[in-house]
Amino acid sequence: MRIFDPHIHMTSRTTDDYESMYAAGVRALVEPAFWLGQPRTHVGSFLDYFDALLGWERFRASQFGIRHHSTIALNPKEANDARCREVMGHLPRYLAKDGVVAVGETGYDSMTPEEDDVLRQHLALAIEFALPALVHTPHRDKVTGTRRTLDVVAESGLPFGMVLVDHLNETCVDMVAEAGAWMGFSIYPDTKMDEHRVVAIMQRLGLDRIIVNSAADWGRSDPLKTAKTGYAMLEAGFTEDDVDRVLWRNPVEFYGQSGRLDLTPVPGFEPAQQGPDTFEGNSVLRGMASRREA
Repeated sequence: MRIFDPHIHMTSRTTDDYESMYAAGVRALVEPAFWLGQPRTHVGSFLDYFDALLGWERFRASQFGIRHHSTIALNPKEANDARCREVMGHLPRYLAKDGVVAVGETGYDSMTPEEDDVLRQHLALAIEFALPALVHTPHRDKVTGTRRTLDVVAESGLPFGMVLVDHLNETCVDMVAEAGAWMGFSIYPDTKMDEHRVVAIMQRLGLDRIIVNSAADWGRSDPLKTAKTGYAMLEAGFTEDDVDRVLWRNPVEFYGQSGRLDLTPVPGFEPAQQGPDTFEGNSVLRGMASRREA
């Protein structure tokens, strides 16, 4: 099973997570710019954070065989703080950098006029830089927030095929499907969506434009939820090719629209370069999957 996690906040995770993700099949990921829990009070905090996403975190992922990409934006929650909005003027120089594969995550938190304004600015930047947009839907009143998101996207002129509307559930997925945008599902231990519910949606709507992510961050979350969704698909009767489509080919197709994905294997981690799994017929895998079969 090969996995592209299209939404995970590795800054909040440990190296043990990278090791577990690689063992589960994760070979590439996207880390969207996020809020840190602790309020940021000036632009410099954002710039150091963006630089870390594009520098240190990319290096750290590579040490564990995983290609790291980012999306850059002012998070919806912070759009309501006037001290943070100044960062919008710095976004263009980051959106031009290698490894930045979308504008995001943008969208709504409380659906304020300030969030409206910042969402429109982000979509305009996506058009200017020919990048896709990752759009966050609010945790509260999700149906209204999703409908409003689709209206603003339509007004922006950014094609729906360049938009991933994330954190969806059963109440709002149909309107996103009908609009023609990509449908993102964050699989969490006890909120948003679980692997069995998203499999039921796949059985009803099919696999076109379906994207599954762990959205793991500093809260209660699980960076292996993508793999667990793959196993849930197999248990439900989907094929290995179906799993590959949802966990690899679909997110690659969406973010590939940026022209900036690097999916080459990290040197030293390619299965073809790994040694044999057995010595005179004996293995030390102890039931683990072989890297050569990853």
